[in-house]
Parts: sequence; structure tokens; C-alpha cells
Amino acid sequence: MTRALAATWQTAAAVVLLTALAAVALTVTGVRLRRGVVLAVLRAAAQLTVLALVLHGVFAVPLVVAAAALLVMLGAAGWTAGRRTSALPRSVRAALLACAAGTAPVLVVVFAVGALPLQSRYVVAVAGIVIGGTMTASTLAGRRFVAGLADHRDEVEGWLALGATPRQSAREVARTAIGEALVPGIDQTRTTGVVTLPGAFVGALVGGASAAGAARFQVVVLAGLLAAGAIAAGTLLRLLGAPATLPVPGRGPDRGEQAPDREERGPDRGERAPDPDQAVPRR
Repeated sequence: MTRALAATWQTAAAVVLLTALAAVALTVTGVRLRRGVVLAVLRAAAQLTVLALVLHGVFAVPLVVAAAALLVMLGAAGWTAGRRTSALPRSVRAALLACAAGTAPVLVVVFAVGALPLQSRYVVAVAGIVIGGTMTASTLAGRRFVAGLADHRDEVEGWLALGATPRQSAREVARTAIGEALVPGIDQTRTTGVVTLPGAFVGALVGGASAAGAARFQVVVLAGLLAAGAIAAGTLLRLLGAPATLPVPGRGPDRGEQAPDREERGPDRGERAPDPDQAVPRR
């Protein structure tokens, strides 16, 4: 008991110092995210504490009960990713469907071919990692898509003026967003074992698995993350890739609003264009 209590205090001290280090780095660079970092760490600590208590029981229950925990995780992932792209309508529903579409086939493949035993502990562990990957891919793809629509607004409107559908007009922006959303996952996979030791690999080693077993588990996870991310990002922008309105340039992806009518606005700063008949003559 004393040993466990000492470990808890040591962990808390490390977390506090690391959070302070992040806050100092943000202060030096002038980035106003210190409050967000502190709140994120506090939430993570609280959520992981609850998760540890829940999983202690989930690992011993049938798969049907474990599936309920996965639904909660999936709902949280969809909500988080959807709120990050709220500039587009029905983004939460689209993100939820995207996360589900990316997670389901990966789990089917992993357990259908026997890569991992079909047991609650493995299902929850793999599904948790994959759901997190779909959330990240959906968030990155959605935000990049919104930013791309704002950056290439004239190009998209040009295609619309030529008779293209909204989906056709935004197709290249969507493709670019999907590609950029997958870059972190591809880089992580390419540099695994050279630059980074992924969490699944380290966790398996700490849990008592052999190095070869941990490596097999990690390879399955990495391949699953790439597949899930590609499916999730593609599904999200298939659902959101035909926007009825374009985001306003300068607005964040999660604070967009309907764009003003281009025919009624000036070309530079959004003012209403003056009526030529009412223009004051020069002297």
C-alpha cells in the first residue's frame, strides 16, 4: 500500500512538472494555450483514473458488455471531431459515422483472421486505439477541408460558376485534406523503431509480453490505424464534401458562419459595393 501511494505521488509530481514545462514553453513563444494545456492534462488524469477502474471490470465481462464501453468511446470521439469542424452543417453526425466506418472493418479484419484472440481485453485495447486514430484523422481532415475552402474560395466559386456541382467544385480541396490528415500516421509508421517507440509496443512490454509479441501487436495496430484513418477521413469528407455555403476567410474551422453574397460585397474588406449612379463626382 505504501509503495503504491509513493508511486502515485511520484506520478503526480512528474505530471505537474511536465505540465508546467509546457506552460513555460507556450509563455516564451507567446501562444495563449496555457489554460487549454492545463485543463487537458487534468481531464486526462481524471478520465484515465475512471477508465482504469472501469476496464478492471470490463476485461472480465463478456464481449457484449465490453461493446457498451466501446459505444461510449465512439460517441465521445465523434462528438469531439465534429465540434472541431462545426463550420459545416451536421458535422457531429458526419464525424460519428466516419469514426464508426473506420473502426468497424479494422476490428473485423484483426479478429477474423486471428491476429489477436477474440477476448474482451484485446477488443477494448485495439478498439480504443483505433477509435482514437479515427478521431484524429477526422479532426485533421475536417479542419483542413474547412481551411482549404476558405483559402481557395475563388477557385471553388469559379467551378460553381462554370456549372460544376458543389461536390465537384470542392473535390480537390477534399483530396488534399484527406492526404494531409494521413501524414502524421504515415510518418509515425515509417519511423517506428527508429525515431519512436509507440505506446502499444511499450505497453505490451511493460505488461509482460515478449519483444517479438509486442512487435507483432504494434504492427497490427499501426496498419489498423492507417486503414481506419483513411476510411474515416474519406467518409467524413464524402458526407461533408458538398457544402451548401462556403466558410468565411479568416474564420476558424470551428467558428465558421455563412459567407456573404459576393455580388453585394466589395472585393477587399466585405463592404457593400457603392452604387455607380450615386458616386460623388471628382472635383
